[in-house]
Amino acid sequence: MSLNGTNGGGAAVPNSAFMGSSLKIVNSRKTNNKYLDNNMDGFYISPSFMDKLVVHITKNFMTLPNIKVPVILGVWGGKGQGKSFQCELVFAKLGITPVMMSAGELESGNAGEPAKLIRQRYREAADIIKKGKMCCLFINDLDAGAGRMGGTTQYTVNNQMVNATLMNIADNPTNVQLPGMYNKQENPRVPIIVTGNDFSTLYAPLIRDGRMEKFYWAPTREDRIGVCCDFFGALRARVYDDEVRKWISGVGIEGIGKKLVNSRDGPPTFEQPKITVDKLLEYGNMLVQEQENVKRVQLAETYLDSAALGDANRDAISRGEFYGKAAQQVQVPVPEGCTDQNAVNFDPTARSDDGSCNYTV
Repeated sequence: MSLNGTNGGGAAVPNSAFMGSSLKIVNSRKTNNKYLDNNMDGFYISPSFMDKLVVHITKNFMTLPNIKVPVILGVWGGKGQGKSFQCELVFAKLGITPVMMSAGELESGNAGEPAKLIRQRYREAADIIKKGKMCCLFINDLDAGAGRMGGTTQYTVNNQMVNATLMNIADNPTNVQLPGMYNKQENPRVPIIVTGNDFSTLYAPLIRDGRMEKFYWAPTREDRIGVCCDFFGALRARVYDDEVRKWISGVGIEGIGKKLVNSRDGPPTFEQPKITVDKLLEYGNMLVQEQENVKRVQLAETYLDSAALGDANRDAISRGEFYGKAAQQVQVPVPEGCTDQNAVNFDPTARSDDGSCNYTV
């Protein structure tokens, strides 16, 4: 048994004592998390994600002795990890309707307008709490609206004021005043949840520990499996495409508006189509391929790099033969299939006929 530590009286303390206590702490955390039901309307919520948000929001409604609880919780991590969706599920689980802001509201043509809007939204949430209902302020993609992305973006007055306003709110959460007004009456404390991809782009004093508690969202394998099931909604929507096409062919294109807008019969209803694994894989591969095309086929760069509008096409432009040929400058995969609507195997998603049409005699 090794003796690497000492207690207050100078006596040696064995490592096993620390190891045993640390294991007990870890196990107790796991046990305490068992009470958390991590499902909301059939959607999966990561236990660690829910624990962080629930504890942060709860602490902000408590008075803890000799402890300064940060008002802001910053949830950050890679893109497409489901941060915003997980937050919305936790809010729904808590019965909270948050006051929401997006990155687009953090910039304006009028100097000071976004900072004023933050204070207004904060006070709106405070009024809801004053009426006896939990609430919070939720700001999506804070770094996109208030961060500085290298030398490619301009750091404006509004960026500075947004960062400074959030710092002021974090320091004085119960005394948030609107510009040009001052009311000595204190407002309720409102927890603030922000999401982003890279908080290092924000003003450094804003993200210090006393003002913002950071949570790096790195989903585990179990989290990825649980969250992945939620994203099958996109595939289910694709499966209904065939049913929608049948309905359109029945009412005719000219009658779509009359059937969908202010119709006496109400919106159309569909029976749940039969979904097979092969069909899901087919539509899933289509979704992946479309996303890959967006990443690979960057037409803007192609145009600027003279592939579509440069010297290589000068002759075609002068002859008037260039227009409509921009898509030919890159290798875009075109879906092939039967394009004849009279064929029994007509494929409405096909853009090029491959000669596979079959007809009934």
